[in-house]
Amino acid sequence: MRAMAERFYDIMSTDQSVDELLALHPLPLTTVRQKFFEFLSGWLGGPALFEEKYGHPRLRARHLPFKIDTKMRDQWLHCMYQVLEEQVEDQTLRHTLRQRFTALAHHMINQGD
Repeated sequence: MRAMAERFYDIMSTDQSVDELLALHPLPLTTVRQKFFEFLSGWLGGPALFEEKYGHPRLRARHLPFKIDTKMRDQWLHCMYQVLEEQVEDQTLRHTLRQRFTALAHHMINQGD
C-alpha cells in the first residue's frame, strides 16, 4: 500500500496531463501521501489506520469542498491505473482493483460537467 500511495503521487507530481488534479492538493504532498496510504490500508482490507486517526473516511463528504467532475475523476483514474499497471502483476487482482477504484472515483463526482 505504501508503494502504491507513493507512486500515485509521484505520477501526479510529474505527469503534466494531471496538473489540474495536482493543483487541488496542498504542497508539499507529504501529509496527503501518508493519509492516502492509511486510507488504502483499511479500504483494501488491512489495518484501519485512517479510521484510527481521523474517524470514518466519509470520502465524498471530505471532498465536497473540491470540484470533482468527470475531468478530475479521469485524471485521478489515469494516475491510479498507471500504478496498478506498474505494481500489480496478477492480472485478476489488477482487474479487481481497477473495478473498485473506478467505482470509487465515480462515487466522488460532486459537480456536473
